[in-house]
Amino acid sequence: MSYDRRDDGLRTDGSKGHVLVADDAPFITKQISKMLTDDGYTVIDVLHNGEDTFNSYKEHYPDIDLVTLDITMPVMDGLTTLERILAFDKDAHVVMVTANDNLSVVKKAITIGAKNFVVKPLKIESVLPRLRAATRK
Repeated sequence: MSYDRRDDGLRTDGSKGHVLVADDAPFITKQISKMLTDDGYTVIDVLHNGEDTFNSYKEHYPDIDLVTLDITMPVMDGLTTLERILAFDKDAHVVMVTANDNLSVVKKAITIGAKNFVVKPLKIESVLPRLRAATRK
């Protein structure tokens, strides 16, 4: 990120930040977007495939604080998208979203550079703390 954040994870202007939400299931993008906007974040784009997500990240860079990224998506899967985002911006904050809690896939995402992951079905009490923490790292 090209701007400073305070120790509490907020931007220096006091806002929580700008987020890209990416998942091939529209009901999941709506659910995550609502959680984030209700918590004070600004969702600046909602995407449904990996290629569009990567392109949106480049378009909005450096004004992205967080990306929520589904692992299983069309056109380009989430792990490939994660790799491309991090190749473009090594400081990107990406949280993977998956319906599959397969440890090897989760480990691979963390090894590549994801800040955290959340497992579907999404529960606000477990999702929001992980998303908040990802912007502080």
